[in-house]
Amino acid sequence: MRFYLISDNIDTQMGMRLAGVEGTVVHTEAEVERELRRAFADKDIAVVLMTEKLVKQCHDKVYKLKLSCRRPLILEIPDRHGSSGVTEAISRYVSEAIGMQL
Repeated sequence: MRFYLISDNIDTQMGMRLAGVEGTVVHTEAEVERELRRAFADKDIAVVLMTEKLVKQCHDKVYKLKLSCRRPLILEIPDRHGSSGVTEAISRYVSEAIGMQL
């Protein structure tokens, strides 16, 4: 099982490559959807890391997959431009998953 990165910038991709995580840089919603389909089709990928900007760009698609698919796990990560609003994203995800505010 391995990690896979879908990033919106090369700096994040290069940093993750140094840690042994392969991935791709995309910019459009169509490219994000294509890479998510590719990651979901690859049985070796257990965790998909996505930058905050891309998750915001494709919010509905990403959260639908998070709530309906067991594998791979999609994790939102901040990049060097990120607002580190990951805590709010986790709270929103948990609220949507269980149907109540925390």
